[in-house]
Amino acid sequence: MKIVDELYNLYKNKLTGDEEDIDMLAFAFLEEMSREDLLHIIQELNEQELYDLMGLYLIESLKGKFASEDYRKPNSPIFTHRNVH
Repeated sequence: MKIVDELYNLYKNKLTGDEEDIDMLAFAFLEEMSREDLLHIIQELNEQELYDLMGLYLIESLKGKFASEDYRKPNSPIFTHRNVH
């Protein structure tokens, strides 16, 4: 993605690249962007970049949803026990 390359080149010598720096950079970037700016960036994506973007969004959103709902509670078995007799 072009914007990732641009941000990386701008900040590669200024940040350590740890998760905290990357989060800060991403949120600062998004804070400065309007909806129209973001839509313009999305329109410039090729098909693979768009699939990657949506895939990452879906994965992270689902992880958050399952984590917030405490999906695998200790008293809730994954499989329902059935009496086959």
